[in-house]
Amino acid sequence: MLEIKNITKSYQGKPLLREISFDVKESETVCLLGPSGSGKSTLLRIIAGLEEPEGGAVLWKSMDLCETPAHQRKFGLMFQDYALFPHRNVSENIAFGLRMQNIPKPEISQRVDDILGTINMRSFADRKVTELSGGEQQRVALGRALAPEPRLVMLDEPLGALDRTLREQLSQELRRILRETKVPAIYVTHDQEEAFAIADRLLLLHDGVILQSGKPHEFYHHPRNVWVAKFFGLGNLISGKVIEKSPLTVITKLGTIQAHCNSQEPEKGQNIALLFRPNHAIYNPKHGTNKIHGEVIDQVFQGEMYRITLKINADIPNFQVMLPEPARFGDKISVTYHETDVLCLKNGEG
Repeated sequence: MLEIKNITKSYQGKPLLREISFDVKESETVCLLGPSGSGKSTLLRIIAGLEEPEGGAVLWKSMDLCETPAHQRKFGLMFQDYALFPHRNVSENIAFGLRMQNIPKPEISQRVDDILGTINMRSFADRKVTELSGGEQQRVALGRALAPEPRLVMLDEPLGALDRTLREQLSQELRRILRETKVPAIYVTHDQEEAFAIADRLLLLHDGVILQSGKPHEFYHHPRNVWVAKFFGLGNLISGKVIEKSPLTVITKLGTIQAHCNSQEPEKGQNIALLFRPNHAIYNPKHGTNKIHGEVIDQVFQGEMYRITLKINADIPNFQVMLPEPARFGDKISVTYHETDVLCLKNGEG
């Protein structure tokens, strides 16, 4: 439905977006994820028609929207600050866009009632928006964006002003609403957990390009390179050099490690990085090819597991593992990793 082709944009003479291309399919929620300054909001504004790209095209069902002004693109927008009208009640805020389209009053009333039901706020219809909580205001803003029945809805950091507990609750609610309405959506955030909860598909922006795209689970199981693994906090990253290809054997500051690659196998002598996920560590192994010894220097209880920090040596002072039992500070413990649980990654960002 929506197709973005080779969008480029600079800021203060430096490239911000470099030939960005992707599409959004019918009823799909695509999340633009990335750190601050990666160009997410700028890209959203270009799609909305609020900014012009320096190159590339925004297409809707193969029709170029270059000459179509923002108000004629029929895209709904929702921002972090919600931009609600404080002097209007909930129903009046939701109805605002419909009145601008000169829709008959009976139809406006019906559509507002339908939206209030969708966002579970019928009992708040006559409430002033200034009397609502942050989460309730967020729902009203979403309802206002959805009321004109947009072809596409775009949400720019909509949960950014809320505390973590409320963000988790409302991210589930947002996903339900988007699925029920079947409106294709572009969702912008810098929060990985929020993106995982909302998106059908993720696009990770970094340094002006889409570094990796795919379903949320693919980023966990198949990070493209070291930067992606660091951004998602997937685990311990240890550099090393390949000394054998079969089995893949890498010499590191942990010692000699056997690993595997999801993509093309590295060459002998090549420098790579190894990813050790904390939850893949095996406690007090009797045998194993990748045995690691360390001293307990910290631990944090996290539900059913303990996140334990080990000092391996002077070069690796913080190596984290998730274990089912607590350990005492200063204890010397051993863990091991199956060969298939040690993932090799590209050191660079390509």
